Amino acid sequence: MLEKRKVPRRKMVLPVKVSTDKDTLLAYTVDITNGGARLGGLRANLELGMIISLQRGSHKAKFRVAWVQEIAANELRAGVECLEPNSNFWGVNLRDRDEEAKKDMQALMTLLTSNVSKNPTV
Repeated sequence: MLEKRKVPRRKMVLPVKVSTDKDTLLAYTVDITNGGARLGGLRANLELGMIISLQRGSHKAKFRVAWVQEIAANELRAGVECLEPNSNFWGVNLRDRDEEAKKDMQALMTLLTSNVSKNPTV
């Protein structure tokens, strides 16, 4: 199945502090993008559309809950989108990896194209 995402997720487990109107608790990322994350280890009641704060070290940002899934008794997983996407909240340069993958794909396509033009029967 092909992923229909505009931006690929990057698997990365990072500790985060999740704050709602009622609670502050610890959770972790399952994967991240510049614009959001999939969170695991949640033990709070989250609802679709809810605005939460995430804190990672000294970085804080507001996120909107995009989806919630119960994966075990009293444990949720949630997708969140950053409401401050230009903040570099994660402190990780995700762009380099995407650009590197594009360059690798372009190099592979160039190599394959040049081999086909040299050997049309291949």
